[in-house]
Amino acid sequence: MKKAHRYNLALIGNCHFLAYVDDQSDLTWMCWPFFDSSFVFGSLIDREKGGSFRIVPEAPHHTRQRYVENTAVIVTSFFCEDGDFEVIDFAPRFPIHDRCHKPLQFFRKIRRVRGQPRLTVICSPRGDYGERMPETSVGSNHINFKNLHFPLRLTTNVAKTYIIEERIFGLTEDLYMVISGGDPFEAPLKETFEEFYYKTIRHWRSWVKDSFIPTIFQKEMIRSAITIKLHQFEDTGAIIASGTTSLPEFPGSGRNWDYRYCWLRDSYFSLSAMNVLGHFEEAERYLHFINNILYDIENLQPVYRINGEAQIPERELPLAGYEGNRPVRIGNAAYAQKQYDSFGQVILSLLPLYMDERIIHREQLLGLVTVKTLLDEIERRMDEPDAGIWEFRGRKEKHLETYVFHWAGAKAGLKIALHYGDAELELLALRVLQVAEANIERCYSTEFECYMSDQTLKSFDASAFLLIILNYLHPDDLRTHKHFQRLQKELLSPEGMIYRYRVIDDFGETHATFLICTYWYIESLTCLGFLDEAEEVLKTIINHGNHLGLLSEDLSSSDGAQWGNFPQTYSHVGLINSVTRLARKRDRLIFE
Repeated sequence: MKKAHRYNLALIGNCHFLAYVDDQSDLTWMCWPFFDSSFVFGSLIDREKGGSFRIVPEAPHHTRQRYVENTAVIVTSFFCEDGDFEVIDFAPRFPIHDRCHKPLQFFRKIRRVRGQPRLTVICSPRGDYGERMPETSVGSNHINFKNLHFPLRLTTNVAKTYIIEERIFGLTEDLYMVISGGDPFEAPLKETFEEFYYKTIRHWRSWVKDSFIPTIFQKEMIRSAITIKLHQFEDTGAIIASGTTSLPEFPGSGRNWDYRYCWLRDSYFSLSAMNVLGHFEEAERYLHFINNILYDIENLQPVYRINGEAQIPERELPLAGYEGNRPVRIGNAAYAQKQYDSFGQVILSLLPLYMDERIIHREQLLGLVTVKTLLDEIERRMDEPDAGIWEFRGRKEKHLETYVFHWAGAKAGLKIALHYGDAELELLALRVLQVAEANIERCYSTEFECYMSDQTLKSFDASAFLLIILNYLHPDDLRTHKHFQRLQKELLSPEGMIYRYRVIDDFGETHATFLICTYWYIESLTCLGFLDEAEEVLKTIINHGNHLGLLSEDLSSSDGAQWGNFPQTYSHVGLINSVTRLARKRDRLIFE
């Protein structure tokens, strides 16, 4: 029986850049110098034009890959007929002088374990999405790669001739390699590697210790927490959906999108997960990002570049694509769409910052005028159709999910108003709340006894589970259970996963289930008291993770194969929120 597709990739990073290493030590994807820059290593989407940085044994071999426990440090072990060795990869991250040291540097070590294995070190970067070949110059302990979109420098104690000529050599000692952004790496190579290695491990383990982790699914929670953390670009506070582009939702579907940007919707869910974990710094950093885009609230977009740039023009590249799946896209035309749920999601994202007593003079820092302006925009846009959460490119409707976040944003605005005693804001929030609720009710179908995708009442949508999760529908209400049962009947796949919807869209029929939707289903099961069922679906999702516990965006409805951009922040956010809700529900039952 053919094994279901899994991404054999590890993710490392330091909140400055991300790197993907496969289980053969190939640095198969690394955008440089930022999350949304061109790749310098991109064999993930084009084996020829993508470049390569990998270790290739001469003898037959097999590998095993693991994270150093509770860190973002990866170890790939090679077991060869002529000897064994390990490749250790990490991006430095640790405190120094009251700041977080996160340099633009990729560290790699080949550690000899047994024998004298023969191998080749291949380092061949590319620039401008494969359009630029490097010009190389050799120094005493380094190789400079010039003529790329950004300079690259490899500092190493490997013989430079062996690397440039891609010659086979015997491994007789530990070897060290550091890729940096062109600046001279003047520190001692071996000593610096070992120092940074142990400091990076200590940093991640300390961060994990400071996290609130329930007693169930702890390993999965920890891996998800680290994964989400890696997707925040700390320089601006932006949180990206994923570090990859154009990994297809399903083979041959054409649904290949660039997710290396900051969706306001995704960020709300990510911050809610971080809040659950007890991490506050991420929300504070995100506040800086939000403050820098709210200068133009009337034209608030659903998605921005990590530097806050509004324009993200979409284009196709002449690249082979992942496993031949084209097109390869960079940019995302969703930036030009109207998705009015963003207004409510921004308020929800900021709510903890307004309410948290740890921030002194927070009303001056944040300004209640921001909440008022956002609510004004919700009220002004209330009757306008939009592209919705699934970013339909061919139509606009009055979507249920948009009204749900209008309602939830108004509820958050009301909490803020009452907390600060702002009567004007309170009246505005109450007014928006009433109109949003009326529009939600226009999405209810008496025929199906279910809230539908939009006010045309023609289709079912997994985002309708949010009515239960966000407490619009009460778990003890018979109407809630009928709504849930109809969604379950219409959207549940034979394997127990949830489709976003089943209608034919701009790209035809959907063949993959969407993981965040399945998590909403799990949270709804938990809210309604079906705890054993919720736990079983959680276990099913976890079993579909890759060898390191990383989760993609989509799962095939036929065999559970991983597809879509990887790893997907949404999917790890969903795991954290689902596990936490389930754990709290079980704890309440124990102590009642």
